[in-house]
Amino acid sequence: MRNVTICILFVLSVFLLQAQQKQQFNIQKGVVLTIEGPSAFDYQHVHFPRKNFIIKRGGIADMKTVLGKKVEIIDYTYTSDGSTEVTLKLLDGKKFFRKFTTVKADLEDALSSGELSE
Repeated sequence: MRNVTICILFVLSVFLLQAQQKQQFNIQKGVVLTIEGPSAFDYQHVHFPRKNFIIKRGGIADMKTVLGKKVEIIDYTYTSDGSTEVTLKLLDGKKFFRKFTTVKADLEDALSSGELSE
């Protein structure tokens, strides 16, 4: 009887931990964010073009050029899995890698991993 009670309490605690909400972020057009360092070797949640595609288009494929840059949310959409995909452009009006005006990012994942900050 004691083991059953402990198991039930354990299962309830697991469900309660999963039910906690993630940090809510105010999603609006015009919100300014900062691009930070990648969470792994490359950016996982900010979808920059691959390096060979940047070079093929005539850009400079140096990821250090985006570190610390201020970006603005110009559009956002909600995906079928419940996450938010945002379209970002540089605040100073320049292009990413001298060729791309916008990039996309998974907002919640990028904020939680530290690739984007408020």
